[in-house]
Amino acid sequence: MATGQLFSKNTQALFYNYKQLPIQRMLDFDFLCGRETPSVAGIINPGAEGFQKLFFGQEEIAIPVHSSIEAACKAHPTADVFINFASFRSAAASSLSALKQPTIRVIAIIAEGVPESDTKQLIAYARENNKVIIGPATVGGIQAGAFKIGDTAGTIDNIIQCKLYRPGSVGFVSKSGGMSNELYNTIARVTDGIYEGIAIGGDVFPGSTLSDHILRFDNIPQVKMMVVLGELGGRDEYSLVEALKEGRISKPVVAWVSGTCARLFKSEVQFGHAGAKSGGELESAQAKNQALRDAGAVVPTSYEALESAIKETFEKLVEEGKITPVTEVKPPPIPEDLSTAIKSGRVRAPTHIISTISDDRGEEPCYAGVPMSTIVERGYGVGDVISLLWFKRSLPRYCTQFIEICIMLCADHGPCVSGAHNTIVTARAGKDLVSSLVSGLLTIGPRFGGAIDDAARYFKDAFDRGLTPYEFVESMKKKGIRVPGIGHRIKRGDNRDKRVELLQEYAHSHFPSVKYMDYAVQVETYTLSKANNLVLNVDGAIGSLFLDLLAGSGMFSKQEIDEIVEIGYLNGLFVLARSIGLIGHTFDQKRLKQPLYRHPWEDVLYTK
Repeated sequence: MATGQLFSKNTQALFYNYKQLPIQRMLDFDFLCGRETPSVAGIINPGAEGFQKLFFGQEEIAIPVHSSIEAACKAHPTADVFINFASFRSAAASSLSALKQPTIRVIAIIAEGVPESDTKQLIAYARENNKVIIGPATVGGIQAGAFKIGDTAGTIDNIIQCKLYRPGSVGFVSKSGGMSNELYNTIARVTDGIYEGIAIGGDVFPGSTLSDHILRFDNIPQVKMMVVLGELGGRDEYSLVEALKEGRISKPVVAWVSGTCARLFKSEVQFGHAGAKSGGELESAQAKNQALRDAGAVVPTSYEALESAIKETFEKLVEEGKITPVTEVKPPPIPEDLSTAIKSGRVRAPTHIISTISDDRGEEPCYAGVPMSTIVERGYGVGDVISLLWFKRSLPRYCTQFIEICIMLCADHGPCVSGAHNTIVTARAGKDLVSSLVSGLLTIGPRFGGAIDDAARYFKDAFDRGLTPYEFVESMKKKGIRVPGIGHRIKRGDNRDKRVELLQEYAHSHFPSVKYMDYAVQVETYTLSKANNLVLNVDGAIGSLFLDLLAGSGMFSKQEIDEIVEIGYLNGLFVLARSIGLIGHTFDQKRLKQPLYRHPWEDVLYTK
């Protein structure tokens, strides 16, 4: 066990198992104390590497993240404190690994419930190698004005109230982390404050004992008096009694062992800590308090009198000239996190994203204000979800069913179309699902599957302006623009696209009006008089029918309909639908274990 000071203003730690709040609290304490460098040198997150962004005062810093203890110790050789936030299941193994690193001197094990056999092994190894363990089941420790472990001393407000931003004259050690916070406050009220405070942890076998730290405090010149808070159970306090009797402690010790109320219970009581259970009279709080009193410690008659005992001891040392009270300094203000300031109403800040279609802040996500549970309970389908997320309203069932029909009819059109071809080639090149899907989607545009919006736009403009099919087609011809939604590479006037026929049949049966579709059919009649392949294709059918859906539902204004067409909603239907088929082609090629595709040279016209 170390014989003197554990920490300084230059101490740096490695933090095992990333926890944002305790690390940020350490960095805020650093800033409060005026440290020049952050106390957290690196973070160890098994299996992960990179950086974590945190604040050091007003400055945002990036702390390195390492995937192993060995890598972190190698990268940060001056970091000699290991703060272990692993669970009780893995805390022992990671702690032992850290103890074996030559650069690590002190380990704090936060987890409660570490197997006792594992703890004993850690303690034996630490003693053999002159290293210090704080914990298990500890909040950690603090050297005022220099360094703190994790959540020790709680919030910044509590740290300021306890004057922990600068060193005092009192060394404090306790089993309880929660009671440490209470005593830091008590000591700050009646003395010049803490110099160093340690919570050894409440498990049966702590890595270091009360007497270990008291003896260490006795060797630190800046510590003028010590305060000990023990508890019933175990015999740790008796090693302190022996040290006092043997004269190994030269400075005043104020002590109290909590748990005197245990005698009020008829049966044995287990208090909060694993070790807080009296195993007989010798382990009772009363017996320990008396033994400490007899050995020369200042022991009050009750916990309520502990504050007075600390005050009287401190004032006596001041009168004797052994303590010169610390000159008070004003700590710098810690910049407040924006989220905290906004929540308290002290500041306002612009948001970076606007979302009107979904909200995940409550107990369950909502689509356009409709809770997820309602969507499931009412048996909504994919069309209903699209109506909520795309159109921000719940469309009638005939509308959502039409959307679903469009998705089904456009899901795939064989392996030869450009999108499927690209996806197949990419999948056969060994690429992943997303890459294969995207390679197919990137072919969607004005020449493949992307004409739905244009078809709707041109049909609507012509119909609304009262153009005859002849006037519309000829005006497009003069502009050099092909009529979107008209024409097919395979289908003819005497071999119509079955998908178009299915959509038209559904619309005639369910839509209140099909004026735009009727206009598109009239345009088709005129174009067929010019060429037999200038038929209404699926893009034109969906485009014109969607105009009828929007106009006939009575739920959209003219401006909203124009905006929907302009933004590209209708092409979105094709993208969504065709993604199903492209994913299918990807799986098909991988299932068939097809080799890399190479286009046959005989299918290429080589020319100069």
